[in-house]
Amino acid sequence: MAAGVTRKISAASARAHTRKSKQKSSIPFLPSGIFKKILLVFFVGFLAWAYQATRPPPPKTCGSLDGPPVTAPRIKLRDGRHLAYKEHGVPKDEAKYKIVYVHGFRCCRHDVVIATTLSPDVIESLGIYIVSFDRPGYGESDPNPNRTLKSMAFDVEELADQLELGSKFYVIGFSMGGQALWPCLKYIPHRLAGASLIAPVVNHWWPGFPANLSNEVYNQQLQQDQWALRVAHHAPWLTYWWNTQKLFPPSAAVVQSRAVLSRQDLEIVGADGIKREYEAQITQQGEYESLHRDLIIGFGKWEFDPMDLENPFPNHEGSVHIWQGDEDGLAPVSLQRYIAERLPWIKYHELSGAGHMFPFTKGMGDNIVKALLIGESPLP
Repeated sequence: MAAGVTRKISAASARAHTRKSKQKSSIPFLPSGIFKKILLVFFVGFLAWAYQATRPPPPKTCGSLDGPPVTAPRIKLRDGRHLAYKEHGVPKDEAKYKIVYVHGFRCCRHDVVIATTLSPDVIESLGIYIVSFDRPGYGESDPNPNRTLKSMAFDVEELADQLELGSKFYVIGFSMGGQALWPCLKYIPHRLAGASLIAPVVNHWWPGFPANLSNEVYNQQLQQDQWALRVAHHAPWLTYWWNTQKLFPPSAAVVQSRAVLSRQDLEIVGADGIKREYEAQITQQGEYESLHRDLIIGFGKWEFDPMDLENPFPNHEGSVHIWQGDEDGLAPVSLQRYIAERLPWIKYHELSGAGHMFPFTKGMGDNIVKALLIGESPLP
């Protein structure tokens, strides 16, 4: 008979074999299944919060039940939107020169700098009529969630047609108003008698700019503006959140920071800034469809490069002008100089010691308008 083999098992091994397995949990007092569910709930909640934080509130359209009242004359566009406008100068039927003026950032139809500094004698002697309008989302013009560069040019054209300004008219745009004038030169050049861009805001991502120049100018801006423009260009859906959150400083233009103003600008606006009795009306329909949409359109990806434009007046029947201050903190002068070099048919006027607000200086309205209409200006 074979002898049995006796195996010895240590007490530690015996305990290891007989011990019941226990579930592991990152939190000692919670079973892992519950912990995962809590994490999932928090994650879903965070996504919901983030989604809501990036979505702007709906605009309060003028004339709607919860919107501001309509007080200005308006035209109805083909797509059903309304544009509010304001007329200046001599009566339209008596005018020799008819101008459509496009306002800048955080402005409206009342902000017509050339009319403010244009002398009555020049208005009367030349017979000048000016119509300004609220760009979409500003003042009393309906927001346009589908706004594009092209749509702004056609807004200008349709306004001119409904007001019967004739087959040709002049356009003048200040600052962010340039985002409507460049498209006018692109899409409706046959309707223009002439154009003046006053300190037009430039998109650093236009393909025609050399990368080294564009990067150099971009890096000279305030850090907060570098980030704000980067968001508007690369992640436009975050523009509203970026300019309303409290973690980082938003666009200097949105919060009206004086840090971007030159010495001349500060003298012009004064200690208390430029006071406007209609200030609340400018963004009364909501800042997203006015201010934030401006940033998205102005600094987003353009559907054309202005530096590829051809001369709309090859027979000298009209002219295009750029007016620029060499100390402008919002529209860098080096980029304007490059545009003027690339497009030699543009008459470029650079003002020494001038900032972004130079059009408000005495006599500038006369200089800008006379150069455009009759080719006369004492300035370069």
